[in-house]
Amino acid sequence: MSRHLVRGGCLTALALFLPLPATAQDMAEANNGSETTLLETIVIQAASEELKQALGVSTITAEDLEDRPVANDISEIVRRMPGVNLTGNSSTGIRGNNRQIDIRGMGPENVLILIDGKPVLSRNSVRYGRSGERDTRGDSNWVPAEAIERIEVIRGPAAARYGSGASGGVVNIITKRPETTTYGFSTYIEIPEHKEEGGSKRANFVVGGPLSDVLSYRLYGGIAQTDADDPDINAEATDGDTRPAGHEGVKNYDLNGLLSWQIDPQHRIDFEAGYSRQSNIYAGDTQYDSPTDIINDLADGGAETNRMTRYTLSATHRGEYDFGESTSFIQWEKTINRRLLEGLAGSGEGTINTDSEFGKIYLDNITAKSEFNIPLSLLWDQTVTLGVEYRGEFMKDGVSIRQSGADDDIDLGTPVDPTNRDPNISANLVGLYVEDNIAITERLMLTPGLRMDYHDEFGFNLSPSLNASYKLTEEITIKGGVARAFKAPNLYQLNPNYVYYTRGYGCPPGYGQVGGIGCYVVGNPDLEPEISLNKEIGVSYANVNGWNATLTYFHNDYDNRIAPGVVPIRYADEENGRGRLFRWENSGPAVISGLEGSLAVPLAETLTWTTNATWMLQSKEKSTGQPLSLVPKYTVNTALRWEPLDTLGVTLSATHYGKIEPRTAGIVGGEYTDPEDLETRGAYTIVNVGADYQINESLKLTAGVNNLFDERLFRTGKGANTYNEPGRSYYLSLSGRF
Repeated sequence: MSRHLVRGGCLTALALFLPLPATAQDMAEANNGSETTLLETIVIQAASEELKQALGVSTITAEDLEDRPVANDISEIVRRMPGVNLTGNSSTGIRGNNRQIDIRGMGPENVLILIDGKPVLSRNSVRYGRSGERDTRGDSNWVPAEAIERIEVIRGPAAARYGSGASGGVVNIITKRPETTTYGFSTYIEIPEHKEEGGSKRANFVVGGPLSDVLSYRLYGGIAQTDADDPDINAEATDGDTRPAGHEGVKNYDLNGLLSWQIDPQHRIDFEAGYSRQSNIYAGDTQYDSPTDIINDLADGGAETNRMTRYTLSATHRGEYDFGESTSFIQWEKTINRRLLEGLAGSGEGTINTDSEFGKIYLDNITAKSEFNIPLSLLWDQTVTLGVEYRGEFMKDGVSIRQSGADDDIDLGTPVDPTNRDPNISANLVGLYVEDNIAITERLMLTPGLRMDYHDEFGFNLSPSLNASYKLTEEITIKGGVARAFKAPNLYQLNPNYVYYTRGYGCPPGYGQVGGIGCYVVGNPDLEPEISLNKEIGVSYANVNGWNATLTYFHNDYDNRIAPGVVPIRYADEENGRGRLFRWENSGPAVISGLEGSLAVPLAETLTWTTNATWMLQSKEKSTGQPLSLVPKYTVNTALRWEPLDTLGVTLSATHYGKIEPRTAGIVGGEYTDPEDLETRGAYTIVNVGADYQINESLKLTAGVNNLFDERLFRTGKGANTYNEPGRSYYLSLSGRF
């Protein structure tokens, strides 16, 4: 990627962004200081808003977060939405307690996290391992719960409009705006019944309001800590043979400020700056459950072995014109990933090998976007959306390229000596898209779309889509959609200087050492994007008495998946036939399909019952039959909400997880041979109860019990037993708003 294209992308974004205030000023001058021009009401909503009415979309409100508070990470409540589970990064189950949002079984790497519509890409600074995993908690924990207005969970075809990384879905965290003078806080403490499990505590605040007629501000911040599980929590489950780690602890520090300038009634600019720091409390996890004396000492001492620091600066403009409305932003996101150095080869991959030397990876992301919504009356009433988006990733990584060659005579396609490799790599992506929300009749709404992206490595990619909604009766609506989504290769997969070496354990089946030299895997700058054809169709029912129900069938055909190659591209030492050289490759197709359903029933004026369920029909690679992600066969979330008083609410909820089938073949190490490694995680149910009481106009108290019946599960690291399910705990939360 040339610097000219980088500059060009940034200048294009700025050109789209900067003239807007001037346009507002010109409009004001045109009015000669007279009364504000009243814009014509837009009858047909924008395509983005129409797509949020699709069957594969759920919304979590600020009230939901208050009534059922999270201990630390919003993934705890997002997991209760249809089609959502928490899984580790890959289907191997490696680092299984680093559970992240997984939508429709596509894996966390295919879920795009947004904050106020802006991509969050910090996890991309964490090394991507041979088996497709990262030692990361994901990007769902950068905003304190008190600062969140709502969370939009977008699944299926509706997510394709967001570009690369949204093949599985999108989680858009919308923060609170400074509309009125507000001073708010929340505190939370969770105490586990079992002392070997980690508890949580946090305190958050949000303040904001007008500074003048045209300026307002918002400031939020928080401190949170979830303690690590005892290093020996799983010893009994594994008969003491190994020491698979429990949940790692985490410490969070967040501070964010926003200044909003209402230039005139039609135009507003928000300037925002943020700082967040996340560090771990080590519990002893290693990539392949092979603890050493260093690992044991770090875990026993609850050491900090990694720290992620995230900085953001952004400016956002929202405008209204006589022809429509627009939203534009530009954001700089900087992540510093600091962690103790780890092994990069074979069975030692991902294992901390020093207790004193830290390495740093720097990742800068520049994102910019401008979108216009233009209502028209051309044959039909419609609203056309035109948009342009730029994403630039710039990484300096002298840590993950440290693996040297085993012999100076080999040809890796990159210097054998890692000190001679370039630590810098970048990728740039520019997207153009158009959507049209068309009211064909009073009952039929069509939303076609087309997105074109240009990546400086693989070139052009087209993503067409079509969503439709037909109102069969006043109460029954049929909805469906189809969209081609994509995911660009990550920087580690593209980087020819990122070398993985193994003497046999990490080699594909049938390959190993030749002449004392094992296998190499290197990055591949010629990769194509991963492609997913996402389809869904279903029906929704809603009546005036408050009954709501949906049933959706979804089907994703997943192609061009990027995985380590299993056929050598050449020998690193051609003359002697030594050192088989592999690289990341676009592999064969996969298929994911299932059913989602939801039901809300007002049993009485003060009692409501809500339920959603997901049934995975298929989730597998077509060539091998292996699962794409270790998710339950089915998941059911149900809750009873009783509000006997205006000030009192009680929630009884439960989640039932079906069995989880393991992989029957490994990504590294070849086929499983030990039957014990094929452990299936059986079905289980977690029941929670909580109550919230509005003490007065300002204060609210919430208390409850998680895992009421103490259904504990332990990680063995074998098959699908890849994570711990913590036992009974008690929580108390106090929040206030003044």
